[in-house]
Amino acid sequence: MDIKAIRNDFKILGKEVIYLDSAATSLTPDCVVAAVTMYYSEYNANIERGVYSFSQEASRKYEEAHAKVAAFFNVDEKEIIFTKNCTYGINLIAHSLKLEKGDTIVTTLLEHHSNYLPWLRLGNKYGVEVKRIKPTIDGFFNMKDFEAAIDSHTKIVAVTHVSNCLGTIVPVQEIIALAHRKHALVLIDGAQSAPHFSINLKDLGCDFFSCSGHKMLGPTGTGILYIKEALHESTEPFEIGGGMIDEVDVEHYTLAQGWEKFEAGTPNIAGGVGLGAAVQYLKKIGMKNIEDYERKLTRKMIEGMKTIKNLVILGPQDPEKRTGVVPFKIPNMTPHEIAFTLDEIAHIAIRSGFHCCHPLLKSILNEPDGTARASLYFYNTEEEVDIFLDALKEIL
Repeated sequence: MDIKAIRNDFKILGKEVIYLDSAATSLTPDCVVAAVTMYYSEYNANIERGVYSFSQEASRKYEEAHAKVAAFFNVDEKEIIFTKNCTYGINLIAHSLKLEKGDTIVTTLLEHHSNYLPWLRLGNKYGVEVKRIKPTIDGFFNMKDFEAAIDSHTKIVAVTHVSNCLGTIVPVQEIIALAHRKHALVLIDGAQSAPHFSINLKDLGCDFFSCSGHKMLGPTGTGILYIKEALHESTEPFEIGGGMIDEVDVEHYTLAQGWEKFEAGTPNIAGGVGLGAAVQYLKKIGMKNIEDYERKLTRKMIEGMKTIKNLVILGPQDPEKRTGVVPFKIPNMTPHEIAFTLDEIAHIAIRSGFHCCHPLLKSILNEPDGTARASLYFYNTEEEVDIFLDALKEIL
């Protein structure tokens, strides 16, 4: 990979900043900005409604974006729904579940709130049991805990692919296989995996997969939800209205097929077009290239941090078992103080706090103030990692 050329594709990197917060939101390449701008300046119209040229062009571009994202994940385009974020996609599936007395839901304490609270609310609303699998302090699981929790009463298993708090890569294929043997559905939160390594959803085998567009170079307000085609009929839309029906009369209606069924009203057309441009850009660079390069950066960061006295790294110590999400703490400094100081002395942007993982940080890691968190992406450089390490040494 030509990192210098890649960085030239991100105008914002011309500013004085070392951006180590891509787990929260990735930066946006110029091609995505251009795609969004072109929609507004060249063919700004509603989709699937007009016969005039602007509307036809907008419809074609939006449909092409679905096809690009579907190809990125190796699924049929009818299985890819555009949402406003990963959270919305998970809530759509939670809303559609038909729960009965005696059903159970299985999730974990490793989850982001977006893949925890919807299931907690369902449990409270319908009086069904929500089973919570506990990870180790490094974010690993004992598969026997899943074997004990998943049974014939399990309606759905919801688990993250990669921890947004610890960076731990979860062996979701084992969990999917186990759940399917018990005839349970599986939802994977892919917000932290989709941007960083190649995912073939057909091979992965999950029933639902939700991720964020804005974490994988796309515009904010965009997300992706995969629903296996065989489950389209039994999955109800979260919202209902214009653009997602086949026929309507005074008393009855029939829903459209494919992704249209789940995208009520005028969608974020510009965002969808931008998301299509984002996955094309990722595809051009190559997800294997991105994965290998990020692992190299992660190894350099972790090995360097290990040499700094009194600095504590959380999560797996082996770069092969994690992504470039690296939480850490420094004695006698709060996470916010660490983040503020890094920004002040070296213009380094990191995340601080609970990372929307209160159950994990409070009940498993015993970190009442949260952690500082650096997160890497393929536009970061080895030089930036060196500056980050030097800044940490200066603090300590």
